[in-house]
Amino acid sequence: MRPVSLARALSKLGALSRSQAAAHILAGRVTVDGRPAHDPGRPVVLGQVRLAIDGRPVEPAGWRFIALHKPRGIVTTRSDPDGRPTVFDRLPPDLRRLVAIGRLDLATSGLLLFTSDTRLSDWLTDPRHGVPRTYAVTVRGELGDDTLARARAGVMDDGERLQPAAVAVRKRSRRETHLIVRLTEGRNREVRRLFEALGHDVTRLTRTAFGGLTLGDLPSGGWREVTMPEVRAAFPGAPVGRHRGPAGPGRGRPPRR
Repeated sequence: MRPVSLARALSKLGALSRSQAAAHILAGRVTVDGRPAHDPGRPVVLGQVRLAIDGRPVEPAGWRFIALHKPRGIVTTRSDPDGRPTVFDRLPPDLRRLVAIGRLDLATSGLLLFTSDTRLSDWLTDPRHGVPRTYAVTVRGELGDDTLARARAGVMDDGERLQPAAVAVRKRSRRETHLIVRLTEGRNREVRRLFEALGHDVTRLTRTAFGGLTLGDLPSGGWREVTMPEVRAAFPGAPVGRHRGPAGPGRGRPPRR
């Protein structure tokens, strides 16, 4: 395993956000192999060092994989300086050390995945592996055939080429158009930027699938445990559970709302 910064290591283990980790390190509250560490950028190799915060060991959680139906209006971060609700507020305390696999922005809802397996998280979000994400998209106005062809061909925006793997129209009217969009790269705000560049604002965006995992009938704000066999079937070739313990307990229940 490659070295990562000490601050990132604590974040990957789910102990603190990266900014919180840096503050704790600078305050002398973190030790590496029993000795105080003061440099957030210090390289460490997870699994080869003993980390502690205020004298309490930081241990990796047992293997867990969670699917959450993220509602609109909450942020994908461990804590928010503006006090906005976060996706971790939707999970019970024993799951709040997991890491989110990628992000969904404030106004986007749908399938968001979490795991204790940082190697798997890195694999799933690496563009080289082309893991597809599928979105149900509503845009303002009628998207004509010519514009649809341009969307499929891709557009340039801020020096980046935004080209979805697939775009299909579900229905359209003068008022709005409903589409299914599949991406394999996961660029920042890619769907919104794509259609804005084509002159159509996105009014609703929901991720319905990530790889072979689908949102299904999971209610908004609800979560469920995903088993290791499900993950292996959903992401062929992914390094699932190769360096972790057994899977966690059975299916979770949606948190109270």
